[in-house]
Amino acid sequence: MIDDESARAVRHWRATAPDTVLLDGFHALKHALRFGAEVRAAVTSDRAAAVGLAEDLADDLTEVIGDLLVEVDAGTLRDLVPRVHPTRVAALAVRRGRQTNLDELSRRPRQAPVVVLDNPRNLGNVGAVVRLAAGFGATGVVTTGDIDPWHPNAVRSGAGLHFATAVERLPGDALPEGPLYALDPEGEDIRSMTVPDDALFAFGSERHGISPELRKRATRLVALPMRPQVSSYNLATSVAMALFHWGGPAHPA
Repeated sequence: MIDDESARAVRHWRATAPDTVLLDGFHALKHALRFGAEVRAAVTSDRAAAVGLAEDLADDLTEVIGDLLVEVDAGTLRDLVPRVHPTRVAALAVRRGRQTNLDELSRRPRQAPVVVLDNPRNLGNVGAVVRLAAGFGATGVVTTGDIDPWHPNAVRSGAGLHFATAVERLPGDALPEGPLYALDPEGEDIRSMTVPDDALFAFGSERHGISPELRKRATRLVALPMRPQVSSYNLATSVAMALFHWGGPAHPA
């Protein structure tokens, strides 16, 4: 039998869900809170276990998470989310403001690159790139094409770190200003160059690579080191290699 608090939480969740972003799992909730997300609802089927996770992994947020979470039964949680996360935690947060993101992406001088994903097709890859960009302190992640980088599957893969960096979808002709370094097998070896802080690192789609339009506009074509007969890297791996090169030992402190 569902108690009054749980029933109120369920009604609130269903009323709030259409205008918010799903934070799927404890780690997504943790990261979103750390980076200022406005969390409107949070539920779990095991509050004691979730608070225990906070004590172990996010003691800076234990009290906040404990206050936010409302316990519902396992069946109710399954009804509220498409797939129950192993941590049995789910939350709803207000999407980061588009104008805030655009302002951050366009602000100059820029202290860290912007990652551009040119017409990506895999939402899991988009989320993995957002997570990388947040970890490296990149200015943001811009996608072109028709998929929403804030889709729940991307936010899930990004572990809530969409709130730690500027993530937006833009037309290919409306990218932030700055030198465009496009990843292409025919480019110069990235190890031979210094990448400026205000660069845009552009990566093509998983299947077709960089678009001819973006390739034509590139300031420089850049290639990652790769053993002969190996055809490609995973998108997130390529982004990690490029950002590591930018922020490596030669990068000024």
